[in-house]
Amino acid sequence: MGEWWRSIDLGVVLIVLDVIIRVAALIWVPINRKPHSAMAWLLAIFLIPYAGVVLFLLIGSTKLPRRRREKQLEISKYILETTEGMEDVRRDHPWPDWLESAVELNRKLGAMPLVGGNTAKLYPDYDGSVKAMTDAVNQAHKYVHVEFYILSFDKTTAPFFHALGEAVNRGVTVRVLLDHVASLRSPRYLRTIRRLKKLGVDWQLMLPVQPWRGRYQRPDLRNHRKILVIDGVVGFTGSQNMIDRSYNKRGNKRRGLQWKDLMVRFEGPIVAGINALFVTDWYSETDELLLRETEPVPRSTPEKSIDCQVVPSGPGFDGENNLRLFNSLLYAANEKIIITSPYFVPDESMLYAITTAAQSGLDVQLFVSEIGDQPVVYHAQRSYYEALLRAGVKIWLYEQPTVLHAKHFTIDDEVAVIGSSNMDMRSFSLNLEISVMVRGRNFVKDLRAVEQSYRERSRQLTLEEWLARPRRSVVLDNIARLTATVQ
Repeated sequence: MGEWWRSIDLGVVLIVLDVIIRVAALIWVPINRKPHSAMAWLLAIFLIPYAGVVLFLLIGSTKLPRRRREKQLEISKYILETTEGMEDVRRDHPWPDWLESAVELNRKLGAMPLVGGNTAKLYPDYDGSVKAMTDAVNQAHKYVHVEFYILSFDKTTAPFFHALGEAVNRGVTVRVLLDHVASLRSPRYLRTIRRLKKLGVDWQLMLPVQPWRGRYQRPDLRNHRKILVIDGVVGFTGSQNMIDRSYNKRGNKRRGLQWKDLMVRFEGPIVAGINALFVTDWYSETDELLLRETEPVPRSTPEKSIDCQVVPSGPGFDGENNLRLFNSLLYAANEKIIITSPYFVPDESMLYAITTAAQSGLDVQLFVSEIGDQPVVYHAQRSYYEALLRAGVKIWLYEQPTVLHAKHFTIDDEVAVIGSSNMDMRSFSLNLEISVMVRGRNFVKDLRAVEQSYRERSRQLTLEEWLARPRRSVVLDNIARLTATVQ
C-alpha cells in the first residue's frame, strides 16, 4: 500500500510540474521574441517538456553577455574617430534615389559611414584566394590582423601560416582570432593551436565556451566573420575560411565535396572600417583596445573608385543589422536581384520581400548548391523552393559535389553586398557577421561575371520537377523548417 501511494504522489508531482512548465513557458517564451521563433520553442517545450526546458535555458537567449554588448557600444566612438573617406563619396549620376536611405540605415545600426576612394578585386578561385592573402601577409610592414570563423593548419593553408611566422620574424605585429567552437570541431584543431604558439603570433579564441575559466555564453552564438587586414592599407573579407577546400573531414572527402567561395581584396578608406571590426572583436576577447596604427590611406582616382560601407551585425547589436539592410535593398530594386547564399533559410519578412519582387516583374534569381553539407539546413532551405518558384524566382542549383559557399547579392546594376553573412536566421540572429555594401557599376559588372560562371555550372530548377519530388523529401523538408525557427 505504501509503495502504491508513493507512486501516486510521484505521478501527481509530475503532473503539477508539467502544468507549471507549460504555463510558465506561455508567459516567458514569447517575451521579445519573434512569433515564429516563440511558436517553435513552445512546440518543443509542449512536446518534450523537460528536455525542451533544458534546451531553452541553454540556448534560448540570443544575447551576448552584458559586458560584451557594452564593449560594442564603446567601440562605436572608435569607429567614428578612425573613419576617413566620407568626403570622397561621389553622389554623381546615376546615384540611385533609394541609396541614401540605405546608407543612413546602416549608419544608425552599425555606426559605419559610406566612404569613397576605394578599389576592390574579386577572388573566386579558392587556392588563388589563399595565395593572394599569403602574398599580402608577405608584404606587411607594421601589423597583420587575422580573423576567421575556422582557422586550420593543413597542406592548403601551410604557406599562409609560414607567412605569418616570417612576418613575426621581421618584427611585424601579428594578431590572430579564431572562433573557438567552429575551429574546435574541425580536424587538426590542436595542431593548429600548437602551430600558432610556435610561430609566436598573438592569438585568441573568439566566444570561447570554457565555463571552467568563467568564459561562457550561449554555445551556438558564434563569430562567423572572415577578415584579414594588412597595415590598415589592404583588407580581405568574404565567405572563405582559412582551411582546405574539403574542410579536412573524412565524410566530405568520401563524398568528394569541395567548397567554392568568393573573397574580395579592398584598398582605400574602407579598410579602416573592416579593421574596426577586428579591433572590436579583439577588445571583446582581450580587454585591449588597439590604438590607431596606420597613417591615412591613399585614395583611388575618382574614375576608378567605388563607394563602400561596412555593415557589422550579430547578437552584440540590438537589431538584426544584416536582415534590415538586405530587406531594404530588396524592396528598393527596380530591375534585377541576384542572390547567392549557401544556406538560404529566410525569415518571413525576407521571404515576402523576395517573392514580392518576383511577383512585381523583377528578374529575381537565386543560386544555391544542388548538394548540402548540413542535412537539417539543407532540408529547411528546400522547404522554401515551392513558394519561390510559384512567385517567379529562378532557382539555379550549382552542380554537385561542389558546395557553393559564396555569399553575395546584387541589386540592379548599381549596388552589391558581399561578406560572411548567409541569408538564414542563424546569420541574422546568432552569428557575428561582416557585410560590405558596394556602390560601383564596375564592381557589379565583375560580380555579374562571377554569377555567370555559376550559371554555366548550374541547372535551373523548375516547379514541375520540384512538385514531383518524393513524398518523404517533402516531410523531411518541412520538419527541418520547424527546427530552423528555434532561436
